[in-house]
Amino acid sequence: MLRSETAKDPHARARALAGLRAYQDAPRLPRVAMPEAIACDGRIRLRDYGGDGRPVVVVPSLINPPFVLDLAPDNSLLRWLAGQGLRVLLVDWGTPTPADRAMDLGDHAQAVARLCDGLDEPPLLVGYCLGGTIALAAAAFAPVAGLALIATPWRFDGFGEAGRAAIADMWTAAQTTVEQLGLLPMELLQSMFWQIDPARTVDKFVRFADLDPVGAAAQAFIALEDWANGGAPIPYAAGRELFDDLFDADLPGRGRWSVGGRIMSPRPPLPMVEFVAESDRIVPAASAIGLSDQRIVPAGHVGMIVGSRGRGVLWEPLGRWLSDVPAIR
Repeated sequence: MLRSETAKDPHARARALAGLRAYQDAPRLPRVAMPEAIACDGRIRLRDYGGDGRPVVVVPSLINPPFVLDLAPDNSLLRWLAGQGLRVLLVDWGTPTPADRAMDLGDHAQAVARLCDGLDEPPLLVGYCLGGTIALAAAAFAPVAGLALIATPWRFDGFGEAGRAAIADMWTAAQTTVEQLGLLPMELLQSMFWQIDPARTVDKFVRFADLDPVGAAAQAFIALEDWANGGAPIPYAAGRELFDDLFDADLPGRGRWSVGGRIMSPRPPLPMVEFVAESDRIVPAASAIGLSDQRIVPAGHVGMIVGSRGRGVLWEPLGRWLSDVPAIR
């Protein structure tokens, strides 16, 4: 990819390689430890971020670690919500092993539902990216007070024919190996993300080459890039369902996605809102459900969570919505 993108600019190629080496060698600030778990369902844990008030269960994507929601002490959606009169709980998917190979997306959703069932009252669910798709399915299996979706794909034809074809080609090439492993490695998914905007992938390392590696800007880049390049693998069955049933067949968008024998509705009878990133390169706005309460956020997929404008364009509207949902009596 680097050779292709810099074929006519050897200087940019050298700078990108220098930036990549600088990123690899730069010192890392210690990451804040995740809080203790209050419940578990197999390897899946429910971690308590504190706060007083109604429970809010946040469901992250299966892709990449959940700490983008708690990136730094001064840049944490989870800790900010916990200070807004809400009790914030995070689903931590843990690290699957080949023994989990048969666990599909629906199994993950039902595990979330069981964790929610163990709380003192029906929680509000907040799902980010694929975590929103899973949260919507979980709401079919446990009492839920409301559901907030953030950059959540549902109509997978919204990824466009070219994008879906590229994803299909990657999955076709990898499926046999993934099936043998029983797990879908994160490296495979990351290579797919690089192809979404290869020029931008190269350019960000060109720009990093000019930064002081211990400066604030570089450390913010490192924290986010470490998140983007990390993460546990995904069980084979969940990966197969993601690529074959969602991306290829668009079963959710066609009203045919089944979990536990139930067809999943994108509009269950409960308070719902979806926040859609206006300039999302990862989950296009066209793939959103299209709820009557849809909020267009002037940011990108990750910027709406950790960007400098995130608090104003997403955190605060989300916090207000969660606080205004009537309690179930």
